[in-house]
Amino acid sequence: MVTIRKIPLERGEIYHIFNKSIAEYKIFNNKEEFLRMMKVIQYYLWGRRKIRFSKWKEIGENRLSEIEVLKEEKLVEIIAYCIMPTHIHLILKQLRDKGISIFMSQISNSYARYFNVKHKRKGPLWEREFKNVLIATDGQLLHLTRYIHLNPTTAFLVDKPEDWLFSSYKEFIGEVSKKEKICNFENFIDIDVLSYKKFVEDRISYQRDLGKIKNLMLE
Repeated sequence: MVTIRKIPLERGEIYHIFNKSIAEYKIFNNKEEFLRMMKVIQYYLWGRRKIRFSKWKEIGENRLSEIEVLKEEKLVEIIAYCIMPTHIHLILKQLRDKGISIFMSQISNSYARYFNVKHKRKGPLWEREFKNVLIATDGQLLHLTRYIHLNPTTAFLVDKPEDWLFSSYKEFIGEVSKKEKICNFENFIDIDVLSYKKFVEDRISYQRDLGKIKNLMLE
């Protein structure tokens, strides 16, 4: 079921999309579960597919050429992402009407089915609606990529953002092969790898300090 939002998301606009589990329930517990979500995100870029997810995974290294034949127009373009134990961040450009709502519904439902079967669980996994913020300027977009790429370091899950395998940071700094990439950020952000690494890593301590203050304020 696709949620109809009071203020529709506009085609051609870029949004920060945030979705979290109910009651901050830990829904990504190990590498297998994180990787499952990454595959689900890739699979549903085109909405309803002509090939089943299980078959799509089996295609392996040749999947890109086969998908090129089978795909329809993309729902969204993924600019950046970060998957955390209890939530996900996505920066998406909407390419089709209701594209983001359809995409989020499909990835959320697909992962919930997988998780509930695996853990012999019933009931909803995610909060009822994802949150969205319109990204209006190039500056906002650049700073937002830094913010979401630093989420794992802010939460003290890793010391450096490149140590977290479940975000687009390694794509941004050129450490992921073309066939493994999920994002298409080159058309939106002009990245110099060394400058971007410094831009992100110089903010680690500051963002951690902000995280501590935020937690104190919420308690």
